[in-house]
Amino acid sequence: MKQGIHPESYRFVVFKDMSNGDSFLSKSTANTKETILWEDGKEYPLIKLEISNTSHPFYTGKNMLVDTAGRIDKFKKRYAKKD
Repeated sequence: MKQGIHPESYRFVVFKDMSNGDSFLSKSTANTKETILWEDGKEYPLIKLEISNTSHPFYTGKNMLVDTAGRIDKFKKRYAKKD
């Protein structure tokens, strides 16, 4: 690794998958203002994820539809046939 180009401010952060509620503790340099009380009784910064390995169809083998912004309806409306 090159010296001096990697951040040194790694800290423990809780990542929470908002689609299924699963959480895990890891290190990150990402900034956040939210915190959460973890299983060990300590408070950690919280980063919310839309999808993670516990809910992504590639890792789960299940075809789950995650439509957070109504993208499918927006697509169908945009490309619908005109009468």
